[in-house]
Amino acid sequence: MTNPNNNKALFLDRDGTINIEKNYIYRIEDFEFTNGIIPLIKSYQKKEFLLFIITNQSGIARGYYSSHDVDAIHSVMAESFRAAGAELDAVYYCPHHPSQGCGCRKPETGMIDQARMENSFPTGGWIVGDAHSDMELGRRSGLSTILVLTGRGVSQLEKIRAEKKPEPDHITGSLVTAVDIILSTPLQTG
Repeated sequence: MTNPNNNKALFLDRDGTINIEKNYIYRIEDFEFTNGIIPLIKSYQKKEFLLFIITNQSGIARGYYSSHDVDAIHSVMAESFRAAGAELDAVYYCPHHPSQGCGCRKPETGMIDQARMENSFPTGGWIVGDAHSDMELGRRSGLSTILVLTGRGVSQLEKIRAEKKPEPDHITGSLVTAVDIILSTPLQTG
């Protein structure tokens, strides 16, 4: 963990943000990083960001794959970062079906709350994702929000606007292009 006494936390959605969106990824051979992600993660670490991945994985509850499958992908993902000299602080995922009404499925705040409690850092930080649920989670958690137009981002932005939902704080092409926004914009603090 980097500096636990700052609010430079970066919460990243997984599917469609750090890896190429595919329907219910559960096999390691189907997991593909988007271009430039590993060096980007390393650059955030140099700036002393705490780095977390938060992802809904309802395929577990649906019976499409197991928590072991998800853990295996996350292990390979973390090892890929580590081999490049970057380190994730933690990966959190919600295994529940949307109908279960749990407190951890985005946009509920359970995964962010858990990360803050387990890593003893204050409110504030950033969330980057490709879905309205990521943006809503950010609003509920006091995070600055960035919607990326990778994965489902374009269709989610259209839906946000059609349904007159609150706009993200920032919109950009990808996690790679989000770096300029994150490094040049003051953080929200709870």
